Amino acid sequence: MADSHPLALAQRPRRLRRTASLRAMTEETVLRPADFIAPLFVVEGKAAPDPIASMPGVFRLNLSDLVKECRALAKLGVPAVALFPKLDAKLKDDEGTQALNEDTLVLRAVRAVKKALPELTVITDVALDPYTSHGHDGVLTPARDDVENDRTVALLGRMAVLQARAGVDLVAPSDMMDGRVGAIRRALDAAGFSGTGILAYSAKYNSAYYGPFRDAVGSAQAAGTRLLSKATYQMNPANRREALHEAALDDAEGADILMVKPAGPYLDIIRELRSATTKPIAAYQVSGEYAQIHAAAKLGWLDLARCRHESLIAIKRAGADLILTYFAKDMAAALR
Repeated sequence: MADSHPLALAQRPRRLRRTASLRAMTEETVLRPADFIAPLFVVEGKAAPDPIASMPGVFRLNLSDLVKECRALAKLGVPAVALFPKLDAKLKDDEGTQALNEDTLVLRAVRAVKKALPELTVITDVALDPYTSHGHDGVLTPARDDVENDRTVALLGRMAVLQARAGVDLVAPSDMMDGRVGAIRRALDAAGFSGTGILAYSAKYNSAYYGPFRDAVGSAQAAGTRLLSKATYQMNPANRREALHEAALDDAEGADILMVKPAGPYLDIIRELRSATTKPIAAYQVSGEYAQIHAAAKLGWLDLARCRHESLIAIKRAGADLILTYFAKDMAAALR
């Protein structure tokens, strides 16, 4: 017969889990719409929103629909958007010259959004992969076997100045070239844009989770494959200490916000950076993370709403102050 006498326990952690109100009172990590940055894809023309097959609920938007989406996000309390262009393949070349066109798609998108919603924070990607015919984040060496670091950095500085002139609040170098944050900071300051911030992709790993994003912007297809290796400039997923080194360099070169990408598989890196710096930490819940949650939910294996929330709570709990996520709109609506 079981012993019915209670255990003599001074500590019973379950006491504070007994009711919903007690659980709410002792909740350590809280998500808010203001924690989110919504990545948005923009295309030319007036066509209806173009669905991205590998990212359910995510669309490529023309300029008019982009502004409408930004209005909807702002009403839900999402404070920022990150814009990514999908260019016509005919505009791409080996040098990514369209990136330096003062009327290129993303700059027109910035101007349209800032005109309609001046208080919305607008972030733009500083990298050449949407513009190059080979899909890499910079210009290639003469042998075409690698990305040429220093020549690429010079182009990134010019890109950042154009983006600042269009009205962006934060430029976000995602290329992982050595020295690019310092070069961009100098270029911005010299052009009179000392108030434009830098959100640096400080620890961007050479991840298999980027596939749907490359479909969305057409960077992998530019090279004729979905599997485009960027191992000579993006970080080795096996490395932890290297992330601290990269982040320290970006910090010293003038980055205002440091970012880890991807987020979910790299929670330990987010925590490491949170312990190493007092600057804000961002994390990018990438397309593959988003897609796998949706895929498992579609098969009935996971609860979409609960897994969406839990995945984002984990990223914030690890130490991220800001989260780029394709769940931003739905999550903000659910929280409100």
